[in-house]
Formats: sequence, structure tokens, C-alpha cells
Amino acid sequence: MTAAMVEATAEETRVAERPEVLRKQFLLDDQAVFLNHGSYGACPRPVWETYTGWQRQLERQPVEFFRHHEALLASDRTSLAAMVNVQPDDLSYVVNATSGINVIARSFPLGPGDEILSTGLEYGALDYTWEHLCQRFGASYIKANVPLPFTSHDAIVEALWSRVTDRTKAIFISHITSGTAAIMPVAEICRRARQAGILTIVDGAHAPGQIPLDLTALDVDIYSGNCHKWLCSPKGSAFLYVHPDQQEWIESLTISWGWRPDNTFLSRNQLQGTRDISSFLAVPRAIEFQREHDWDAVRASCHDRLRRFRQRMHDRYGIEPMYPNTEEWFSQMALIEILPTDRATFSHALLYGHDIEIPCMQHGDTTCVRVSVQGYVSDEDLDALADALETIVA
Repeated sequence: MTAAMVEATAEETRVAERPEVLRKQFLLDDQAVFLNHGSYGACPRPVWETYTGWQRQLERQPVEFFRHHEALLASDRTSLAAMVNVQPDDLSYVVNATSGINVIARSFPLGPGDEILSTGLEYGALDYTWEHLCQRFGASYIKANVPLPFTSHDAIVEALWSRVTDRTKAIFISHITSGTAAIMPVAEICRRARQAGILTIVDGAHAPGQIPLDLTALDVDIYSGNCHKWLCSPKGSAFLYVHPDQQEWIESLTISWGWRPDNTFLSRNQLQGTRDISSFLAVPRAIEFQREHDWDAVRASCHDRLRRFRQRMHDRYGIEPMYPNTEEWFSQMALIEILPTDRATFSHALLYGHDIEIPCMQHGDTTCVRVSVQGYVSDEDLDALADALETIVA
């Protein structure tokens, strides 16, 4: 057997580490069933130790630390840039994806009559961002109606494209929506927008670490993604990528030393005065941690268990799913629809009656839970959710 055949066989037979083993790598409270990784993530112990190690180094000699922080960040961005396949100087760290989109929205040259096109599925905080700025400058924030349940990715593209006009200056869309956890067809949207000369701005809050991400192949103009969610880095670590053709007009939320005479997109957003950059510097360790634990296999296992659990619940309650039960539509986070019930009461019962941390959603008359299956989530955790749903619905 050749070396290539041995490697292929190993690839086919590799097994993800067991959830109970991975659970010990995280600092999570053992008393709670944690099915809400999608909200704030969770940081593994080795990554946390790297993070606090940088904080200690900062405190030992703050002046010396900041004397070298540009070089530290330059080295640090190399790992992240390689993961998303862009040049290191084309992305800057930000504290979260919302901050990254705010940099863009506040820099964007909006004028009276301009339109920013989006959907009714976007993250509420960023709806506020665009609504506020469009109102200030006499522009319009247009939300295309994407019908639920989803039928196909083509239908989503067409629903969005039906609202494109000659006043459309940019398309803003999530890669994976927060409210539905569905993967959106951003590659096709970026392709059509490029042909039409429309700027693309993608909210990638849930994508890095959950799905493969090649920003060069995606051919997106602007992309903001979180590292602290599915990549499992510390809170306050995210990135903003801007295509080289669009960097000149990008400003920053803070005007500081980065606005020196030879300023660039990177310097304007990276040099923000005194701030703790330890969470940024821990991102390479998070990438390394997932590589050490064969996270491709972990992700595949998580998706498979979530897919089977989702089918089991939909069979149990006879509710039409919001989207098909395939990896084309979700990876490690998905909606599970149940019988209609009061969302607030339902959420309270799950958390305080069953110690289950999970977000509850309402889409029309449909009540849903958004289940996150990270590597530490066991079948017993999912069974606990199934039992709790049965008790509450009954």
C-alpha cells in the first residue's frame, strides 16, 4: 500500500475525540447543559492560558510590551490570514463582528437616495446600525423579504435580487444568520454583485471555525468575522477584512496614532491607543488547538449528531423544518422547531427548570430553539434537551 493510500485510509477512518474528553478541555460549568456556543463561544484551557499569559507579560513591563505590539500583531495576523486565505495586511483585528461592520457603515459615503440592500434575517444590532446611519444621511435601508421556510439557495438569491435598483450601493448579508442559523448563499450573491458593480459587505459572525472560509475564493469586498465563537478564542477577538481595492475609504471608530501621515486601512484600525490586545494574540493558539484536536473530524461529528437529533425532534413534533436537514444549510448550529408556545415562558423553563442554556426564537407562529453542538456537547446533553422539550410542551 502506498503512502497516499495509507493517508487516505486514515482520513476515512479517523474518529473525532469523544465529547466527554473535549469537555475537560473547556472551563464550562458542569452543572449546566450548555447548548449555546453560538452566542459567545467558549474558550479551551490551553487557549485561555495563552491569553492570560499575554496579559501577565503586558503587566510585567507595559511600556516594553507596547513598544513591540505592532510586530506582535503583524506576526499574529499571519496565522489568521492563512486560515481565511487573504494577505495579512488586508485584515485588522476588531473586538467583535459588530464593531467591524460599524467601521464600514460609519465610513461608507452614504448620500440622499442611496440604498443599502439587506434581508429581514439580519442581526438586530446591525439593523440598528444601518437604520441609524441611513436616516442620518437620507439614505434607505432596504430589507428584502426572504420567505420562511427556505426552499432553496437560488430562491434566497432571487428574493434579494428582486430589490436591487440603480440606487443600490451595497448589499449587506450574513454568512450564517443569527436568528435562523442557516448558511446563506453568499458566494453567488458576491458573484452577481461583482458583475453589477455593487459592494458586498458580509457579517461572518458565526462562520470562522464552523465552516471552511476562503475569502479570496468568495471574492467578497468586506467581511467581518468573530474568532471568539466557533474558533474558540477569547472574548473580544474578531477581524475585519477589506479587499485592497476598497481600503482607501475605510476609516476607523477611533482616530488615534494610526492616522499618521502614511496611514493605511490597517494602521487606522489597528493602532487605537492603549488597549489590551491579549485576546488578539491568543487567536493563533486557538487555531493551533483545533488543528491539534483534528477539528475537521470534530465538526463533522458535531454536524452528524445535530442532523440526527434535529430529524428526531421534527419527527416527534411533526413540524415542517425551516430548512432541509443537510450540511448545505447548517453545520454545528441549527434551529429545531417545536409546537407553538410562549417564547419567554419557554426560555425561562429551559434555563431555570432544566439547567439548559439555549436561545429560543420566534419565527411567525413557530417557536424554535437554536441548538449549538460544539465538540464538548454529548448525546446525553441532547437527550436532556429532548426530555425538557417533552416536559414543557406537554
